[in-house]
Amino acid sequence: MLDFKKIKLPDFSFVKKKWFIITAASIVGILLLGFIWAMSVRGDMLNKAVAKVQKKLKDDYQLNFEVNKYEFAGLTTVDFQKVRLYPDTGEQLAKIEQFKVSIKLFPLLSGNVQLDEMDLKNANITLVKKDSSSNYDFLFRKKTDQDSSKTQSESRTLAETIDNLLKRAFQAVPNNLNLENVSLSYQDTASTQVVKIPEGKIDDGDYDIDVFLNEQEAKWNFKGNINPRRQTVNVTISSDNKDAQIPVIGKKFGLKVSFDELSFHLDDVARKGKESLEVKGGISAKNMRVNHHRLSEDTIVLPGGSANGGFLVSENTIELIQGTEVSVKDFSFEPKLKFSRKPKKVLELAVHTGKFKAQNFFDALPVGLFENLDGIQVAGDIQYDMDFNVDLDDPDNLSFASKIDDQNLKVEKWGKANISDLNGPFIYEAYEDTVKMRDIKLDASNPNFSPLTQIAPIVKKTVLNTEDPFFYKHNGFELEAFQLSIVTNIKERKFKRGASTISMQLIKNLYLNRNKTMMRKFEEILLVWLMEQSKQVSKDRLLEIYLNIIEWGKNVYGISEASKYYFGKKPSELTIGESLYLSSIIPRPKTGLSSFEYTGQLKPWVMKHFNTYGYIMTKMGQLEGEDVPANYGFYQVQLQPNLRPARPKGVPDSMMTHDEIKDMVDEINREEQIRKTLLEKLFGKGSSEQNN
Repeated sequence: MLDFKKIKLPDFSFVKKKWFIITAASIVGILLLGFIWAMSVRGDMLNKAVAKVQKKLKDDYQLNFEVNKYEFAGLTTVDFQKVRLYPDTGEQLAKIEQFKVSIKLFPLLSGNVQLDEMDLKNANITLVKKDSSSNYDFLFRKKTDQDSSKTQSESRTLAETIDNLLKRAFQAVPNNLNLENVSLSYQDTASTQVVKIPEGKIDDGDYDIDVFLNEQEAKWNFKGNINPRRQTVNVTISSDNKDAQIPVIGKKFGLKVSFDELSFHLDDVARKGKESLEVKGGISAKNMRVNHHRLSEDTIVLPGGSANGGFLVSENTIELIQGTEVSVKDFSFEPKLKFSRKPKKVLELAVHTGKFKAQNFFDALPVGLFENLDGIQVAGDIQYDMDFNVDLDDPDNLSFASKIDDQNLKVEKWGKANISDLNGPFIYEAYEDTVKMRDIKLDASNPNFSPLTQIAPIVKKTVLNTEDPFFYKHNGFELEAFQLSIVTNIKERKFKRGASTISMQLIKNLYLNRNKTMMRKFEEILLVWLMEQSKQVSKDRLLEIYLNIIEWGKNVYGISEASKYYFGKKPSELTIGESLYLSSIIPRPKTGLSSFEYTGQLKPWVMKHFNTYGYIMTKMGQLEGEDVPANYGFYQVQLQPNLRPARPKGVPDSMMTHDEIKDMVDEINREEQIRKTLLEKLFGKGSSEQNN
């Protein structure tokens, strides 16, 4: 038997080492030969690359790229000198004295171009906008037909599109950057704005750069870190000049924005194939000041606030990720927002706050923005739930639900707008736009003040049905009307109609200025909510105030003045026809006289209003015991002789132009459609067909 323990096996360690050395030497030799060859031809490769870039810019964007001299200044560094960029039609876009760029070697071997270092010296980038053209139009110009057809055939998902944009953005950022005397300017026919960086560096991703606006007009400091490989970035922007405004947007869009500090961070970009992309990050601000005439008459000051979370992008949707939180002081909430582009353009929005302290919400409101709420003190917890869904191409099927649990809310101290004062005598300041007309006393000392009991019941019925049919049922807001107004505004693609209840009109007239801004509307909503929730003023009292202050003609305020002005009567003597006419002009009080012929009778186009609201009152049993003439008294309405227009000579007379009447009739038709829908809500589908 063989003794395997005594058999000696050959030692392969020397052989292995020998072959390893030979193999390694061969690889090094091949690489060395390749390097020597690459170095010998890289000049030609650079010439071809520059020529290719020049041709592509010219063909695709009609942009000329000129460089006086370029050469390798190291293994992977190219030095460009005296560079110019200018479009075929338009002024010079960029002029750079020296531009050095180097790329990372190892990523390049795998076909991934990553910038390593960039030097920019004496560079001027100028964006010029003149009339309808600019020297940067190429950024928004489509490529040539052959390229565009290729792009169209390669359909990308939304996730791929955003992923590609992020990759390109980070690929354009070097780990190391040296800036010397770099300026970016924007010129239009009105002004010139120049942003200059005397000196700036990015050192292995870290940066601390000062940026100047118009020489020394303002200075911002950009400090943070950027990592192109991990695709993360954080930046904190601060300003030495607390009132320094962000350039361009102020004069171009009328939006003035300044801040003490603004921070942004992009923390993670997670990819899950081509179909999904998740981006996480956040933004925060200290003492941000925003001013725009559409937002507010006064500057909005946000002492502090933040938003943290991110968004999820799929094939055709983009949405906030779960847990995205918006915070202002001690008030925070987690909104839900989703937009789908295919197969339908659908926008979804939801807010579910859970229980929170009501005072935290009011403390989060910017001081001075809502002066009527400054100093308000409330107690109790509340909860708000809202769900909104709309197909932007088919808004008729819009879904909107809004609910607030405020049973435990109690107003302990009112702000400037003390709602409880409405129960006693007070003075109403009547305005026409922003011009004060006069003071109106809301008490018995005013001979034109009409208590609710001295106003004909038919007046109250017609006004309520026209302006707010659910006044005695809702808590200040009519969800159905609000939803219909959103549908109308989406269809018109601009704000055409609000959804004001009588409560909202009262708050607007009693407490708010006449500037139509988003913040004023928000303040109106808050005050209406508090007024109705507190129940400190009865519905009857609110209606009584409303009927005594609303405008019914030029410098005609209140039902007593209106009934006397048009018909020479007291409010208690008005008929159904006269009441229907008065209710018809509430949305357009200064056009009231244009409803009449020179004979003193109403014009035919007013008939639709009579039929609609007369029928509503009939169905609701509101005309029982009333004397109801044909067409609900349409032909019995007679304007006082001294107000009638002169008899026309061959040409139909009107106190309004043809276009003004057309616009008014269109608005009436829109209102009728909304009321028709509300009628169907009351009596069921098809009930309004008898009204046509």
